[in-house]
Amino acid sequence: MADSYKTITKPTTETLYKDRGSKFYGYAFPITSDEEVNDLIAPLRNRHPKAGHHCYAWKLGADDNNYRANDDGEPSHSAGDPILGQINSYELSDVLVVVSRIFGGTKLGVGGLISAYREAAKISLETAQIKVRTITASIEIKFEYPQMSQVMRFIDENNFKIGKQELTASCIINIDVPASRQEAVIAQINKMYPIKAKAIE
Repeated sequence: MADSYKTITKPTTETLYKDRGSKFYGYAFPITSDEEVNDLIAPLRNRHPKAGHHCYAWKLGADDNNYRANDDGEPSHSAGDPILGQINSYELSDVLVVVSRIFGGTKLGVGGLISAYREAAKISLETAQIKVRTITASIEIKFEYPQMSQVMRFIDENNFKIGKQELTASCIINIDVPASRQEAVIAQINKMYPIKAKAIE
C-alpha cells in the first residue's frame, strides 16, 4: 500500500461544459466516507431541477479497491465510468465528482455522452486545489528519563511527528510514521535497549 495519495482540499466551484445544447455542470468534493455522497448530491438536484441526470463517481483511500461509478439513468458505462476515469487520471482519492446534465434537445449517442461526461469531469478537476495526504501509523515509545536525548535525537533525525507525550520518571511518547515503515521503525527502536516500542492500533 502507498504511503501517500493526492486529494482535493475543498469543494470546487461550479463548472460548465456544453455539447450540442446539453449543459453539463461539474462539481468535485473532498469526502472521507461514501455516506457523505447522497448529502452532497441532494442540493445539486435542487440547484438544477431541470437536470435529468446527476451522474457521479467517487474514490476513497490509497488503494484502488474502494470506488463507485453511477450513471444515474444514462446508458450503462456512458457517464460514471468516464468521470471515474478522470479521478484516476488525476491520481486522486477521497474525492467525489458529480456532473449534472440538462438535456438540450439533441441526442449525443453513447460515444458523445462518454466524451461529454469525461470533459465535464476534467474541467471540474482542473479547478481543484490538490494536496498530497500521507498515510501514517502510530507507535508508542516507552523509556526512562535518562534515554530522553537518545529518543528525541532519533525522532528528529527521522522527522517523525510527535503525538501524545507523558514525560515523568518513566516516559511515553507516541509518534506518527509512514504506515509502510511502522514495523521496521518498531524493530529499530527495540534494538535501542532498554527503550521499548509497540504499534498503536
